[in-house]
Amino acid sequence: MNNTKLSNQVKSRFISKFATKMLLFTITLLFTIVLLNHRTTGLNVVPQTLRPEIKVRNIINTLSVSPSVRIVKDPRNNTLYYLKRNGDIYQVNLGYSTSTLVYNSSNHNLSETQGMAIGPNGTIYLVGNADLVKNQTKAIIVKGVINSSTGQRIWSILAQSAGYPKSKTAYDHRFNGVVVSLDGKFIYVNSGSRTDHGEVQSVDGLYPNTREVGLTACILRLPSNSNNLFLANNRATLKTAGYIFAEGTRNTFDMAFAPNGDLFGTENGPDRDMSEELNWLRLGGNYGFPWRIGGTDNPQQFLNYNPATDRLLSPQFNAIQKGYYRNDPTFPIRPTENLIEPIPNLGPDADNYRDPVDRKIKDASVLGQTFSTFTTHRSPLGLVFDTQGVMSPEFNRDGFMLSWTPGDPTGETLIGPFKDASQDLLHLKLTKVGNTNYKLNATRLVTGFSNPIDAEIIGNKIYVLEYGGNQGIWEVSMPTK
Repeated sequence: MNNTKLSNQVKSRFISKFATKMLLFTITLLFTIVLLNHRTTGLNVVPQTLRPEIKVRNIINTLSVSPSVRIVKDPRNNTLYYLKRNGDIYQVNLGYSTSTLVYNSSNHNLSETQGMAIGPNGTIYLVGNADLVKNQTKAIIVKGVINSSTGQRIWSILAQSAGYPKSKTAYDHRFNGVVVSLDGKFIYVNSGSRTDHGEVQSVDGLYPNTREVGLTACILRLPSNSNNLFLANNRATLKTAGYIFAEGTRNTFDMAFAPNGDLFGTENGPDRDMSEELNWLRLGGNYGFPWRIGGTDNPQQFLNYNPATDRLLSPQFNAIQKGYYRNDPTFPIRPTENLIEPIPNLGPDADNYRDPVDRKIKDASVLGQTFSTFTTHRSPLGLVFDTQGVMSPEFNRDGFMLSWTPGDPTGETLIGPFKDASQDLLHLKLTKVGNTNYKLNATRLVTGFSNPIDAEIIGNKIYVLEYGGNQGIWEVSMPTK
């Protein structure tokens, strides 16, 4: 998620898209799902609904020494939990608007966590990362299985990776999002890119000519009953073992299964003004990164590329300031296989773009244009579906999504999305197009969150977790049948 997204004080190490812009916009207003080192403080924003039949109330504020990064439910009983960056796990009592610390790093041995999911049998899965020498990192995925005899949770390592080089930039997304298959047999884990757009990041010469590596920019599928799996930093080895589910993903920070069993993932774009994506994720698919981003070509792959004439580069962004967009004759050759395109957004919302010819900001759906998928720099995440089919016909079995970055609803004065306020809850009306892809309509429902970072859904209620402000948990009540 690199396009560092505006928050409230941050210097994060969490997900790049949030990071790049975060570093730029000062420690007062940004997170970055890449580098979450500092917590956010400041005024708490009160969300506003755009529909009278949709209600919003604050459940609890979670502000503490470590930022809140995930919210999940136990599918057995709908108990709600939230995860802190330092590995603390709290259980929420919705009736009393309280929370209780139930697990921490002394239980699961992870002190830096970015992902959490709970399987159908109540097993908790956590995704963490650890720094190593020589500017390397490794992923550690643990599971907490309930002992049927004692009722206690037993924690163990499901998998850990070999060490691999970070880039020492705002684009080190590392391992983060995780989702459990509907039958509980597999977990899907996202490993984000180490670059903004596939450029060389050699760490001051420590890793010459290194772009992405075997363990980055992909989604892995791992058997949930595994113990101490070793994930080599070699793409061919990972494929032979059956661990690579999809590749060509820049940073799919959030994934979710739709009611029909199809898996979807949000995708954050680079510092260049290229749109953000929603993808239908399928086994063996290549989603284009770094050659195709947001439904368009990455121009750096072409021999005649001249960044000085690239009208989608803004000097506000870190990658442009650092000169990462350059003429690059050794850029990797594009694969010959078909690259899967993002889901087109037919509007009416979250579909603004900058015209590469005249640099004007335009609304794709107003112009009747195809757009893939969301306004640039929105940082889409917090994807959930009405899997139970309890909502009113307008929303029944549909998707809902958050966007992290504060934008400027009237122009482009902020680093975030232009002419797009963002920080909202979107309704996603997805329609399948044959067996090749989907199309969607995106409509804003609730605005004014403070860097919303994750969501969960229980019945007709969507629970939104904020990274900014007081890190509130908000209950959005949707109309039912």
